Amino acid sequence: MSVSKRKFKAEVNKILDLMIHSLYSHKEIFLRELISNASDAIDKARYLSLTDKTINPTGDEWQIELIADAEAGTLTVRDNGIGLTRDEAAEALGTIAHSGTKEFLKLLESNKTKDNPELIGQFGVGFYSAFMVADQVTVLTRRADAAPDEAICWKSEADGNYTLEDITKETRGTDVILHLKEDEKEYLKEWELRKVVKQYSDFIEYPVVMDVTRNQPDPDDKEKSVEKTESETLNSRKAIWIKDKSEVSEEEYREFYKHISNDFNDPARTIHYRAEGTTEFSVLLYLPKERPFDIHYQEYKIGPTLYVRRVQIMDHCEAMIPPYLRFVKGVVESADLPLNVSREMLQDNKVVNVIKKNITKKVLDNLATMKKEDLEAYTTFYDQFGRILKEGIHNDFERKDAIAELLLFESTKTEPGKKITLAEYLERMPEDQKEIYYMTGPDRATAESSPYLEVFKEKGLEVLLMTDDIDDLIISSLGQYQEKELQSAVKGDLDLGDSDKKEEKQKEYSDLLALMKEQLKDVVAEVRVSGRLRDSAVCLVSGENDLDPQMEKMFRAMGQNVPQGQRSLEVNPDHPLIAKMQALFTADAKNDRLEEYVDLLYDQALLLEGDRPRDPVAFAKAMSQLMAEGA
Repeated sequence: MSVSKRKFKAEVNKILDLMIHSLYSHKEIFLRELISNASDAIDKARYLSLTDKTINPTGDEWQIELIADAEAGTLTVRDNGIGLTRDEAAEALGTIAHSGTKEFLKLLESNKTKDNPELIGQFGVGFYSAFMVADQVTVLTRRADAAPDEAICWKSEADGNYTLEDITKETRGTDVILHLKEDEKEYLKEWELRKVVKQYSDFIEYPVVMDVTRNQPDPDDKEKSVEKTESETLNSRKAIWIKDKSEVSEEEYREFYKHISNDFNDPARTIHYRAEGTTEFSVLLYLPKERPFDIHYQEYKIGPTLYVRRVQIMDHCEAMIPPYLRFVKGVVESADLPLNVSREMLQDNKVVNVIKKNITKKVLDNLATMKKEDLEAYTTFYDQFGRILKEGIHNDFERKDAIAELLLFESTKTEPGKKITLAEYLERMPEDQKEIYYMTGPDRATAESSPYLEVFKEKGLEVLLMTDDIDDLIISSLGQYQEKELQSAVKGDLDLGDSDKKEEKQKEYSDLLALMKEQLKDVVAEVRVSGRLRDSAVCLVSGENDLDPQMEKMFRAMGQNVPQGQRSLEVNPDHPLIAKMQALFTADAKNDRLEEYVDLLYDQALLLEGDRPRDPVAFAKAMSQLMAEGA
């Protein structure tokens, strides 16, 4: 038989080392992970068996078996699922294909996983948790459609190597055999295994069975007893999503959430209902409390688990939920879909579209209720998932008004960390205010110190502070709220009641502005008197329909071409520097210093919006010269 010795990939070695030596609490989750893997393997085999009778030709019951051998010191987790080929075993058990691996390693090294064991499952490294309690792990596996002599034995002692050996295995599926460490032998005891299965795997669809030996009265001699061994099912296998809400306890809801989410926290909210009518389906969804570490990775799997007549069809049904609700976890069961439905078939399926629309409304309604009943809890939730939720403003036109009611923002009149709704902003607006003002920026401090807010501070007008990188795109898509236009503080020509003064100053400085416009014609569309500046000399303003400077930077950092907008340079006619330039221009319109001042002012405007001067060296030299002359 062929035997080969191989080395683990470097990241597997490091994860194994840290997992073995750094994780001391919640070691029992190794069993949760192995049972979960076994359940997944059976899901795949069960689904394939619907169309391929060779997968389970004798119609055996799908099950997961625990075998505790006290004499050998081993615990075996056995399933009759899909099994692995030689190449699949090397790939699945010798490497980690996950873009979050580096982040997970950092978390392990920082000891943040000691009290957060859910990260093990979240980052797809659950199998390796076996080495927390075992000094050797052996995997015997045979692919369901393979011959008995095409089975594989995978073995490792977590010493940086593993072996693969061709073996014969009469049954399909996988045996994971843990050679337990001396101080971990409690996992051979019946009561301990029962406790762990009850806590973490009670809702597994398939029976988790174990042979149990009991003393029973001897039928031939009532005064004697005999030992009898019988197979017992350790989990309840309750499909709680198809039960009535009144029949499910809060504890059952919480435990089922932890089972499907790899999250040790309780959910923020549970949504359980049954829809009846032309389309019938059962739904059990959860809103998490904390954002998963990998939610922004491309391969993050979204959507609830889909069941059709108690058969799991797929573990993540993306077609059931919009991407802006990708944080929602749960289960959907339908009796109206065919058992052989594929992901491709789901895309334009009428039943799926009905369910998706229904689920989306239910989730948004629950968020609205949560905000109304417990604003503090909702704010905590929003801090975790608000950036994702607001994507719906841009991507779901039909529901953007409903989502707008769920948005929260800090403002120039709130304490740091405190947020208000758009409705609250309207309640606080002066009667003569026509628009809702907002300012985007990388953080609150940067936004508040911006020259664009000078006139708002002077007039006591509240401005919403938006610090997510996608906010400008989102608010542009929203456009208005309750018939009030949303106006960016950094875009457009503001009219805050000073139009007569602005017009007068525009005429007074018209010739100087024309000179500046001619010199900057390649970089600005217009040079005009500002209605927003009070302390600063200049600022750059985008057109009403242009991207915010923050959005431009984000798109460019992503390597995308951004169309050149119609930017305007606004000048503050009351600033001493502008007044000096006007005096120079009146005395001598061809003064060389004017050209230097214009370039410096434009570069200064770039700096104020967080950009860099066109030529930093030339800018520094010009500034040094001006300082020397003024000394």
